[in-house]
Amino acid sequence: MKPTLFGYGLTTKAIAKKVGGGCTFFDDNCKAPYIDEMGNHILPSEMFDPNKSALEVTTPSLPPKHPLIQKAKHLMSEYDYFLGKKEKGKGKTLIEASQSDANHNASLFTLHSSLERQMPFTIWISGTNGKTTTTQMLTHLLKDRGAVSGGNIGTPLAELDPKAPIWVLETSSFTLHHTHTASPDIYLLLPITPDHLDWHGTPEVYAADKLRPLLTMKEGELALVPKGLDLPKTDAYVVEYDSNTFLCDYFGLDQTKLNYKGAFLQDALLALAITKVLFDTTDYDLLNHFERDAHRQEEFTDAKGRLWVNDSKATNLDAAIQAVKTYTHTPIHLILGGDDKGVDLTPLFETIAPLNITLYSIGANSEKIKALSERFGINLKEAGTLKRAVAMIDKVHTNNSTALLSPAAASFDQFNSYKHRGETFVSLVKALS
Repeated sequence: MKPTLFGYGLTTKAIAKKVGGGCTFFDDNCKAPYIDEMGNHILPSEMFDPNKSALEVTTPSLPPKHPLIQKAKHLMSEYDYFLGKKEKGKGKTLIEASQSDANHNASLFTLHSSLERQMPFTIWISGTNGKTTTTQMLTHLLKDRGAVSGGNIGTPLAELDPKAPIWVLETSSFTLHHTHTASPDIYLLLPITPDHLDWHGTPEVYAADKLRPLLTMKEGELALVPKGLDLPKTDAYVVEYDSNTFLCDYFGLDQTKLNYKGAFLQDALLALAITKVLFDTTDYDLLNHFERDAHRQEEFTDAKGRLWVNDSKATNLDAAIQAVKTYTHTPIHLILGGDDKGVDLTPLFETIAPLNITLYSIGANSEKIKALSERFGINLKEAGTLKRAVAMIDKVHTNNSTALLSPAAASFDQFNSYKHRGETFVSLVKALS
C-alpha cells in the first residue's frame, strides 16, 4: 500500500522514491495540483480527504495542531512506517542483561550475533542538546561493525541500507510525538531542558514526547536516560544517570583517557557506554580521533591571538548553558539572542549571573534579554546585529578572556541557518585587524 504523504520534503520524498513513486502528497506550499518527475501527485493541504486515505505518513515538522494531523485517521511517522512491525517476541530479543563480573553494580548488555536478524538493530538518540554529536560519535565507534546513521541527522530512514546491521538514529521530539508503534533496541536520551515550546505547547508535553519510546520498548531492551524525569511505565531495562562519575562507575569507563571537556565529555562517555553495552569495548583512542562538526564550540583565534568560540549551533537553552560552563575560568563576552521559540531563558541567566560575563544581545528576543539582564544585574551591551557585537567585543577582548557566540536561539530572524550565522561570525572575526 502506497502511503499518503504529508509535506513535500526530504523525508517524504525519500519514502515516495523507496516505494517507486506514484504517491499523493499534501503540502502547505502547493497552490495548485501538479505531478512531479516520479509520478507523484502534489496537492494543496486543504484538498486532503481522510475518507480517501488508508495510510498517512507525515514529515516530522508538522505540529499536532496542523489541520492535516488533526484530520488524519491512520497517521504514522517514518519510524512507524519502517520499524513499526518489528517482531520482538520470544526468540527475537537481541540484548540481555547479565551481571558484570567486574562490578556487581553494573549490567552488561550483549548483542547476540547468532540470532537471525530480520531488521537492523536500532539505537535511537534524542535529547535537547548534543544529539548530532553523540550520534556521530557512536557511528564513528561502530563503523567497522557496519553501523550507519540517519534520522534527524540528515539521512531519512528510506535511504538507509536495510542490510546494515546497526542503525544509529538521531531522533527529534517531533518524530517521537508522531511515533506510536516503533521502538528502539537501545534508547539513549541525553539531558533535556524545555525546547520547541511553540510546537509542543508545554515543557511537560515536550518531556513526555522525549520519553515516548519507553512506552513500546520490551523486556531486554535498554533505555539510558537522565535521572529525575517522570518516567512512564515501561518493560525496558532503564538505567538513570546523573553525572559523568556515575557513567564511569556504572559502565567501567575512564574519563581521563578522553580528550574532551564540558558537554562533549558526557557525549563521549555516553557513546562509549553503548559500545560497552553491545560489545564490551572502550576504544578511547578511536573516539579521540573523532572530528566534530563546525559551529559547535569551535575554537579559533584572531590576528591578535585572542580566543573566539563559534557555538552557533547552540540554538537552545541547554546548549548555551553547557558552552558557558566550559569557559567559566575566564572573563566571557557572550553573544546571545535570536528566535528563542518561546522558551523561558531564566535558567541561563541564573547560571551566568555569578560569572565574570558581559552580554551582547542580537536578534528578535533582544527585549527579553534586556529585561532578564536588568533582573539579574548582568552587564549588557545591546548590539542588535552580529557585526556590531563582534566590533564591540573587539574593543575590550584580551588574551585572557573568551569571546563566545552561543545564542540560545534559532537564527532565522537574521540568518538563513545556524551555519550561515556561524560562518558570518567567523568571517567577521577573521576580518579584524
